[in-house]
Amino acid sequence: MSGTVSLPAPITGTGRPLLSAITIGVACIVMLALLVITRPTVPGDPATAAMLGEILLWNSLLPRAVIALICGTALGLAGALLQRVLRNPIADASTLGIAAGAQLALVAGLAISPLLAGLSRDVVAFGGGLAAVTLVLALSWRQAFDPVTVAVSGLIVSMIVASITITLILARGEYAMSVSIWGSGSLSQQDWQGVISLGPRLLIGAIAALVLVRPLNVLALDDASAKSLGMSIMAVRLAILLLAVWLAASVTATVGVIGFLGLAAPAMARLCGARTTGQVLAAAPFVGAALLFLTDGLSQLLGPGFNDLAPAGAATALMGGPILLLLLPRLHAMSPVTADANPTERRLARPNVWVTGMAVLIALLVLAALIIGPSPTGIALSLSAQLSELVPFRLPRILAAGGAGALLGGAGFIMQRVTGNPIASPEVLGVSAGGGAGLAATLYIFGAASQMVMLIGMAIGALVVFIVMIAIAASRELSAERLLLSGIAMSAISMAIVSIVLAQGSMNSFILLMWMAGSTNRAGVFEAWTSLAALAVFTAPLFFMSRWLTMLPLGGVMSKGVGIGLTSSRLALAILSALMTAVASFLVGPLSLAGLVAPHLARLIGLTGARQQLLASLMIGAAMLIFADWLSRVVIYPYQVPVGVFAALIGGPYLLWLLARMEKRS
Repeated sequence: MSGTVSLPAPITGTGRPLLSAITIGVACIVMLALLVITRPTVPGDPATAAMLGEILLWNSLLPRAVIALICGTALGLAGALLQRVLRNPIADASTLGIAAGAQLALVAGLAISPLLAGLSRDVVAFGGGLAAVTLVLALSWRQAFDPVTVAVSGLIVSMIVASITITLILARGEYAMSVSIWGSGSLSQQDWQGVISLGPRLLIGAIAALVLVRPLNVLALDDASAKSLGMSIMAVRLAILLLAVWLAASVTATVGVIGFLGLAAPAMARLCGARTTGQVLAAAPFVGAALLFLTDGLSQLLGPGFNDLAPAGAATALMGGPILLLLLPRLHAMSPVTADANPTERRLARPNVWVTGMAVLIALLVLAALIIGPSPTGIALSLSAQLSELVPFRLPRILAAGGAGALLGGAGFIMQRVTGNPIASPEVLGVSAGGGAGLAATLYIFGAASQMVMLIGMAIGALVVFIVMIAIAASRELSAERLLLSGIAMSAISMAIVSIVLAQGSMNSFILLMWMAGSTNRAGVFEAWTSLAALAVFTAPLFFMSRWLTMLPLGGVMSKGVGIGLTSSRLALAILSALMTAVASFLVGPLSLAGLVAPHLARLIGLTGARQQLLASLMIGAAMLIFADWLSRVVIYPYQVPVGVFAALIGGPYLLWLLARMEKRS
């Protein structure tokens, strides 16, 4: 696979694998001793309490410790295999969409046929994970599996899959909270069944990996050298990929999603001194087992009573995000990610006519959404007195959805112009997820907070994520590559924070779940005025920054040549984008994809000027969410699909088509 990067070499001075192994082993033994000694006591008379304590020890605490070691081993091995076969240091079940695909398959099995999901859970999870990673690799094939492209494709596929998963969870309300908690990765055990089920699979996987060590060593060479040695490259890669997906999907089927452990374990193994393929394949499972066991043990020790501080999957995602940030200096794309642009692409002779036409279209959409809606007898027109009764209910949600769509369209336009990257957007750069982390923190601190407090919390979260991204990317003058990868890392950290609060199973969890879905069902006057005020305040300055928006996509050299300060201009534009995203995410959640789709459609129409594209992006984003909001009300009446999820389902196919058109450009 030419065009990918080689794995980072271990840091000099850390080549003491034996000492590292002893230290990690001692830490695990100490943690197990602490868990046994400090385990919660069962209330009651001494004899009954002692008997129940023994049952909890042998049927809960010890199976949990063993399942943590097994799952960590399997994920560490899967991550090492994926990183070696793809020559990508940030490949793992989370970044490639394997975990998300497996989770969707299991949730779909539960929603459609619980018996099917129970009898063949591993097969269902394997099929979902394999389908997701196949789609990710197909989308990045034309880029020769460039690490940056693979990571971004994996993130986008995971977002689309997550929108479908949330829809299914909300459709089965009786399972919503339990499925969400399971999806966060819970290692709690009531017997040894999980160990008995997963242990043999890990043993088979380890034996298969041992057999594949030599082919992996040959694959470390370039493709021509590997072929000259008589190796069937495609067959070997397919076998390794299937093994890694099977291991990761088996873990997901047993305990839920354990995020980013497959990323962290091989990276830490290399830091501990593992150099050759065999050493990494031996050390990564050991490190993965220790990481998951220590993380889960710490969560048990810090949690109150019999409750964990955080689900294991969310805790490992909190750990994996910073490790991804540490890997950024060693990861470089071989070529920039650019759209497949046709040099003979037509330009509109009268763009103002098209802009005016889009404005008229939005007005017609608003009118249609007001007067056309579901009724007990089907779709009906509401006029005169009936319309006046419905306007207070329909108009606020239409304005909230339209304003949020316009804000996301404008924010996506800014990000694509600032980075020069056609797949940059608030969703990809982690700003939407940062708003969710701010909301989760606000609900955790203040409980049932007011709407204004929640909005302020989301704005603070989005800005914090943005500031961290800017600080990380500042050393490279906010390069597109560094911004994208840091955004993926910050998104992982932010969504881990959301998962921690979500797994509590309280009313705050339900609020977060509804936010993730992006429901406008309860939008009122506050949401409507908030969207319109934010649209006016944050987009007006952009029309005076058209010179920046025109020159920045042409590259740093040309922008500097005409006197534009790269850091200051990108900083100002990104602040506006972060604030716009925070307000939009408050209204429609993090999954709408309007920030990705709207700017592309503006270019596809033929608008070329910065101001014209900006205005078109705002209008297309508004029209997209107004239409999605209307459809969400009528497709399964009397039930409703959250507008954010529905918009993602509408924009997802277009986005996949766009990614398929990406070309590798030198």
